[in-house]
Amino acid sequence: MSLVPTHMVESVYWLIPERLKDHGVRLVLADLDNTLTPYEEALPSSALRAWKEELEQNGVTLFVVSNSRKSRRCPDFCEALGVSYVRHAGKPGTRGFREALAKTGVPAESALMVGDQIFTDIWGANRAGITSVLVKPISWGKNPFRRVRYAIETPFRLLSMHRSFPYGP
Repeated sequence: MSLVPTHMVESVYWLIPERLKDHGVRLVLADLDNTLTPYEEALPSSALRAWKEELEQNGVTLFVVSNSRKSRRCPDFCEALGVSYVRHAGKPGTRGFREALAKTGVPAESALMVGDQIFTDIWGANRAGITSVLVKPISWGKNPFRRVRYAIETPFRLLSMHRSFPYGP
């Protein structure tokens, strides 16, 4: 399966809820860390809360699919944001994606996955038949190997740079 994202944008805020609805998107699956929030943030920002509310007003559900192994990280953040989640999702495997689709009742063709990593978020979404949207990482965090991983992903990022993006500005 492809490691090339369907689309690439600056951040989740480039996903305009009204345009998502107009293109038949009913479910936004999202990675948590470095996609929706920096690794160090325990609670959702006001901007993220507002974006989630705008999604809901347009009939689009936000659902977190995370590989996080921290016992309370994903549950506490998602509860504060008011969204459902799958943690220990096993990305790039498809189990977590299938579980999210089953919980929401939304078919893969009406969903998209947004994440910051090619080898987990994008590869997994592509394997599951879900439109993949790569965002730039919010922060580098404290892990020095993260920069190495992002450098390795560069060729795949470059291959998606010139694709049109129907869901945003």
